[in-house]
Amino acid sequence: MDGKKITLKDIAQTTGLSANTVSRALKDKDDIAEATRKMIQGVAKEMGYVGNSSAGSLRSGLTRTIAVIVGDVANPHFAIMVKDIEKAARKHNYTIIVLNTEEDNELEERAVYTAIGKNVDGIIICPAQHSSDNIRFILKNGIPFVLLGRRFVDETDFDYVISDDYNGGYQATRHLIEVGHQKILLLNGPSRISSARDRLEGYKHALKEHGIPVDSKLITENGVLTGDARKTVKELVMEGPDFTAIFAFNDVFAWEAIYMIRKMGYRVPEDFAVIGFDNIQSRNFFPFSLSSISNSKSKMSRRALDILLNKINNPMYQNRFHETVETRLILRESTRSYV
Repeated sequence: MDGKKITLKDIAQTTGLSANTVSRALKDKDDIAEATRKMIQGVAKEMGYVGNSSAGSLRSGLTRTIAVIVGDVANPHFAIMVKDIEKAARKHNYTIIVLNTEEDNELEERAVYTAIGKNVDGIIICPAQHSSDNIRFILKNGIPFVLLGRRFVDETDFDYVISDDYNGGYQATRHLIEVGHQKILLLNGPSRISSARDRLEGYKHALKEHGIPVDSKLITENGVLTGDARKTVKELVMEGPDFTAIFAFNDVFAWEAIYMIRKMGYRVPEDFAVIGFDNIQSRNFFPFSLSSISNSKSKMSRRALDILLNKINNPMYQNRFHETVETRLILRESTRSYV
């Protein structure tokens, strides 16, 4: 039957059984003897049969697909979260589709339209946060969704799971102060992003707690995509660095900073201590050990999926989920004290 789509009727003819028996066996129904089920499933596999998920979705009203919309899937932070969501979704017999926005508002809008157009059962999205319009569009269409990693402070209708970014910013900055640093560069992300704002507030709190004035020249705002942080560090070091430590918005920024520092002939941590955020190194091997704030990506991802499935399966449930996952500092050699 090469070149022809295999149907239930084809399998029925091959096995000598009814199409109904074949159908129930392929769904692993208990009313079909186990030996018969295994035989039918083996024949179906050998013949190259693939079930029609559309037919099932028409009956149930569900497609058993979830859209995961992120800013930059090339960033290991997002890649790890997507993998964790996919792994957890698979256990619930769900398939995910991944859409990349490059932190661009128009691409995010297109991703939202694509997801809704594919009749996904729900959406997990890390919003670019240029505005809340795209998220409000999802809400208007009645699609269950959960924000992951970022929140809109003034939008109480949006469910979210975030890390404790404020405490993470505080912990990183406090540690750098405690090992002897007074001039700490904040290599931050865009101020429109809630996590960047919260990490900035944590940074300021730690400085004020230790009687260190907040220096606006040491607070930089960088684009989330790669390259900006490297450029910022190069410019500041060339000017004659007025800092001895860096707290970076994420691990990618931190690695860019370390790359540029070393390229310019300086050492880490002897000349500059560096702390990142996301603790990517817990899941990937890198040749340089980076101190980082751990935000339990797996816990965040699983919790976002659990909330979304609850919303899908209980559409009348009205409670809002606003959840914050704790953060903690993971120390490695990039912040070794030199004082």
